[in-house]
Amino acid sequence: MTFGNNERKEKIGLVLEGGGMRGIYTAGILDEFLLNDIYVDGLVGVSAGILHGTSYLSEQIGRNIRYTLKYRKNPRFMSMKSFFKTGNICETEFCYHEIPEKLNPFDYDKFRENAASIPVYAGCSNVENGKAEYIRIYDLATDDIDAVRASASLPMVSEIVEYRGLKLQDGGNADSIPLKFMLDQGFKKNIVVLTRPEGYVKKKSSSAKLMKLMYKEYDEYLETAENRSEVYNETLRLVDEEAMAGNAFVIRPSRDLKVDRAEKNVDKIKKMYKLGRFDARNKMSELKEFMSEKEKKDI
Repeated sequence: MTFGNNERKEKIGLVLEGGGMRGIYTAGILDEFLLNDIYVDGLVGVSAGILHGTSYLSEQIGRNIRYTLKYRKNPRFMSMKSFFKTGNICETEFCYHEIPEKLNPFDYDKFRENAASIPVYAGCSNVENGKAEYIRIYDLATDDIDAVRASASLPMVSEIVEYRGLKLQDGGNADSIPLKFMLDQGFKKNIVVLTRPEGYVKKKSSSAKLMKLMYKEYDEYLETAENRSEVYNETLRLVDEEAMAGNAFVIRPSRDLKVDRAEKNVDKIKKMYKLGRFDARNKMSELKEFMSEKEKKDI
């Protein structure tokens, strides 16, 4: 079984939250999915979510944790030194070209094959109007890589990414957990991977003044950033409602490991990845039942 090769009558979507280095939790979950032949019918990822989602679509088990551990302490991977030198906390050339093209090769052909079979979206924020953009990606050997890069371009420490006439940044600003988007696309059942533990409530950002200084010409984007916590918490309620109704299967950290979005401690990163593997294994039988529920009802 593989992507786009199933007989499910009710398509299953996959929604991947971001969270910077906390997203390595998602990488652990997706590796377990591949090891257990868990394939979905559509995917949307935001920031770190789409970064790890691409390796899931290329079916490269362990790829993301390998390059993260190997290069996390390299200033070109993620550092303020990179920001002051290039305008991006994660150097574009290193992270989006040297690593996938040479140092830790990405399987562009396999991704292209699978992305042709199922819809894959990168969630971004439109800087000019403050709205969410869900960009379908087909081939990361083209400028589609810029849509992925835009989704993961954190405000204030990353440049605005221009992609096909759009000015984009981190998808988490406009829609951190794009479950409603997938519902609107016709995915009535969804697996939702969160990077915060149960009970988490997002508080208002303390960086409002700096945002206003850096993005003073983009009023609607600033309004979106100002309302981010309210929108996020409202979306969590939607996630819970869909889960209660049996339409969403939620996987979130079973423990709070206190991993920062720019975490440098490789031991904590390893633990976060292993927690993803552990939580996915513990929920695997329930997940398979969730995915086969429709077929059972039809028998």
